[in-house]
Amino acid sequence: MSRAASTARRRAYSAALSTFRRLPPPVRRALVKAGTPGFTVGAVCILEHGDQVLFLRQPHRHGWSLPGGLLDRGESPREAVVRELWEETGLRIEVGLPVTTQVNARVKRVDVIYRIQVDEVPEVAPGGEAREARWLRPAEVMQGADGPTQEILALVEKVRGADPYRGRVLDPASR
Repeated sequence: MSRAASTARRRAYSAALSTFRRLPPPVRRALVKAGTPGFTVGAVCILEHGDQVLFLRQPHRHGWSLPGGLLDRGESPREAVVRELWEETGLRIEVGLPVTTQVNARVKRVDVIYRIQVDEVPEVAPGGEAREARWLRPAEVMQGADGPTQEILALVEKVRGADPYRGRVLDPASR
């Protein structure tokens, strides 16, 4: 793109934003909602004891899955994962910061992923949507896990030990 075309594009964008800012808030919200994809958002917890992870069997899922579920309206991911673990396992938990986020644009799903390491295996009482709970090694489960669980396990393995705050500025000439 030429320099003149780039400058014209920036000016047009700036004018559009100025116009957008002057619109009434309900109109702005409606335009944003109409122009952005709708995603479902869930919160998932990887509960680890040594090299094993707590997996669940649920009637609406194919294969093993991780505890968690969709956020209720107005609920934060932290609140959702605490609620879901209580409903599905009978465990009361406190989570820290999410370890990563899985975005699957193809199916319009976002999963906020938390991780808890436990020294002793807690007693799990499957309930709610969970029919069975088992502590298994992720490698054992990978082929028998549902698609979203496989994606999450692969992503968590990829970020294990990585510095999540490390980034860098790329050379502007590389655009």
